[in-house]
Amino acid sequence: MTAESSVSVPAPASAPTSPRAQDLWRRWRGVLGVLAFMIVLAAVTVLVSRPRPGGYLDPEATTPAGAHALAQLLRDQGVEIRPARSVDEARELAAPESLLLVTRTEFLAAGWLMDDLATLPGDRLLVEPVTEALQALAPGVSAGALTDVEPRAPGCTLPAAVKAGGAVTGGVSYNPPPGASSCYGGGLIGYTDGGRTVTVLGSGEFMTNRRLAEEGDAALAMNLAGSRPVVVWLAPTFPQAGPADGETSFADLVPAGVKWAAVQLLVAVVLVAFWRARRLGPVVAERLPVVVRAAETVEGRGRLYRSHGARDRAAAALRAAALDRIVPRLGLAGDVTPAGVVAAVAMRTGQDAQQAGAVLYGAAPGDDAGLVALARHLDTLERQVRDS
Repeated sequence: MTAESSVSVPAPASAPTSPRAQDLWRRWRGVLGVLAFMIVLAAVTVLVSRPRPGGYLDPEATTPAGAHALAQLLRDQGVEIRPARSVDEARELAAPESLLLVTRTEFLAAGWLMDDLATLPGDRLLVEPVTEALQALAPGVSAGALTDVEPRAPGCTLPAAVKAGGAVTGGVSYNPPPGASSCYGGGLIGYTDGGRTVTVLGSGEFMTNRRLAEEGDAALAMNLAGSRPVVVWLAPTFPQAGPADGETSFADLVPAGVKWAAVQLLVAVVLVAFWRARRLGPVVAERLPVVVRAAETVEGRGRLYRSHGARDRAAAALRAAALDRIVPRLGLAGDVTPAGVVAAVAMRTGQDAQQAGAVLYGAAPGDDAGLVALARHLDTLERQVRDS
């Protein structure tokens, strides 16, 4: 191949079409699969961990253990039901004329939560309270023996119990404070404390959807929960805790879903790391996917030189390539000087030494026409050396 052809600028050849869509799919299908798995996992986690109606004595739950039926009966009687999931919500909804109905007190065992509940106005109806709740919300009442949940007679003069008659009660029996009413074998305690009515239930089974139609359960539940025009129904669905001094830290402000998302992200990163990791093993020889012809490399370099106007570098590359082919044909050593090369070329070809020196070692061309002319002179000079 001559030097002239190495610097010519031919029309760009059209590259062979390749299935880019298939290549992109092969490259990204693994990543897309991992992302799809992460999305499905996040959706399942949200659906499973999200608080849904279905908890014990939840006013919105339609399950057998829920209390949706009782809440609906109270609404039909004109009682306003205000569901609350946390102590903060109950504080916003409570009023002097309201009744605070508290269930699942095991989720409110922190002392500062009980202190907050004790400051809320209105009457109190405590269902199966734990010891901390008894001490804070029903002072003077202490837990006694555990009894079976079964139909029982009131056995007291409390109007709500007398009107209802027999009901399915039991559970924990309580020791009443002086002046309090003890009904259903100690499973219901009612008394007045500080101008408010406090009622403690050892079992809330008679208030659930599955028990409400038995005995006098519906009447007893409505008499107790419907004693006020407004019921603030506190039914937490998960444990609530916080600093004992009431101050909220940054960790307390982070929603539980964010922690789950962080765990899922960590698992996803570990999976991607294992998937993309390179296992060390023996070197495997494989064929190159693409073979680039020498002509294409020369043409590409020529286009780069032309686009940047680097005629000096192009001329130097042409002269260096010509000298690499001419010097061995002249039988000269590798450390020969430019003057020696020019003299040997002039003696071999019969050309003027000054002209040969200008071609091999002269200044860089000033324009593209001069560069093309230099390529032609070098090609002619190389051919004369080869044919002489």
